[in-house]
Amino acid sequence: MDICKDIYLKKSKDYGSAWRILRIPSLTDQIFIKAQRIRSTQEKKKMRVNEKIDNEFIGIINYCIMAIIQIEYDNDEIEIPYEKLERLYDTHSNEIMNLLSDKNHDYDEAWKEMRVSSMTDIILMKLYRTKQIEDNQGKTLISEGIKANYQDIVNYSVFCLIKLLLIKK
Repeated sequence: MDICKDIYLKKSKDYGSAWRILRIPSLTDQIFIKAQRIRSTQEKKKMRVNEKIDNEFIGIINYCIMAIIQIEYDNDEIEIPYEKLERLYDTHSNEIMNLLSDKNHDYDEAWKEMRVSSMTDIILMKLYRTKQIEDNQGKTLISEGIKANYQDIVNYSVFCLIKLLLIKK
């Protein structure tokens, strides 16, 4: 998460909070693009754009946190001061990591036995669920909402990054 935050903060210095112009479904689609590239690369076993899959998972994590900020920070201002962006990132990142720790405990670290490709599929499934909830104007009958899906996507992305880093060692 420190790597993700570092990239987020550097891009915030470069671009400010221009992403605030995006509506939630646009952020969901941006996350989808990254997840779809990961899956496509896994299936084709080759890539023509020389950008590591690790970076795509980092992008997924950061876009999910941006989307959660969009949901929770109900304010029309596009430009958010850098210090406030950092605080908002930390708040939501810490909340997600606490959830990850709790779920990791309850599921007895099942992710360690999972394949990165399976977790990629789960991320895509959660994105399709999120799109359906968005199409239903955020209303659900029994399911968790959009924020919970983003949080789960971050958790699976973190697990994938850990597994990918372990493979490289």
